[in-house]
Amino acid sequence: MIAQELEVSLHMAFVEARQKRHEYITVEHLLLALLDNPTAVQVLRACGADIEQLRGTLTKHISEQTPVTPVGREVDTQPTLGFQRVIQRAILHVQSSGKKQVTGASALVAIFGEKDAHAVYFLQQQGVSRLEAVKYLSHGVMPKAKPTNLGDVAEVQIVLHNDDSTPMVFLASVLQDFFGMNKEDAAETMLEIYREGKAVCGLYSRADGEALVQQVLAHAKENGHPLVCSVVAPK
Repeated sequence: MIAQELEVSLHMAFVEARQKRHEYITVEHLLLALLDNPTAVQVLRACGADIEQLRGTLTKHISEQTPVTPVGREVDTQPTLGFQRVIQRAILHVQSSGKKQVTGASALVAIFGEKDAHAVYFLQQQGVSRLEAVKYLSHGVMPKAKPTNLGDVAEVQIVLHNDDSTPMVFLASVLQDFFGMNKEDAAETMLEIYREGKAVCGLYSRADGEALVQQVLAHAKENGHPLVCSVVAPK
């Protein structure tokens, strides 16, 4: 179930924690170990992360925040609940998706489930989001935003347009999966699209908005739908 490359990363994380006499092995220990994992690093680099900067940040945090076993006592490093949840979450996701192995990339995505963990905050500092990581794993590329004539605006609105061809079921999944809407909000937005011909789906920073539009368009194209999605300057 767990790929050999992830087994090696987990082993190294435990070895490192024990050598430094850490009482606990945390989500931050796991992320640090994944910085030497080939599949996780591939995703991080595709998302624009500075691996060495992230390594320095994690090393400093772990050194300053992790309790150490006093000299003279036997070291018995234990995984935190957060660490265990990440591994369990990665396994469950792989099982539900029909894949055979849990890789370092799978563990990286699972870390985002620990929303209060410093590891997630450090990833976000590097501009890495769960959405981008998942889309890279799904499509193998990170779509780049197309040039737009928006002037120098810092924020943009994302607009979905009615094309009379994209199925409502697919549109509902886009609104929930890409824009984080619940079923009720997705239903209301779909009605607005069909009544008004378009609907604003959210306000984003310009970089995030343009990247998200390209991810939506790539997803629609892969599924054979002519969905029209664009960014506009806020009114």
